[in-house]
Amino acid sequence: MTFQTLNLTETLIAKFKSLSPEQQQTLLDFAEFLAQKHTPVQPNQQRVLGLNQGEIWMSEDFNDPLPDEFWMGE
Repeated sequence: MTFQTLNLTETLIAKFKSLSPEQQQTLLDFAEFLAQKHTPVQPNQQRVLGLNQGEIWMSEDFNDPLPDEFWMGE
């Protein structure tokens, strides 16, 4: 761990301690969100065809062009 990283960690901890319990929970929730969002996909993980089949529904006209009214805001 570099000095800069250590300093950043110490600063973050100090800020965290100065927050109210509710703000600390919000920060923790956000940190967990960021960790999940940036979790890399395993390169050797195989995709499974049909894994979620039957769990979603899509309209028959999903790929049809949208009407001009949609684009014109009418």
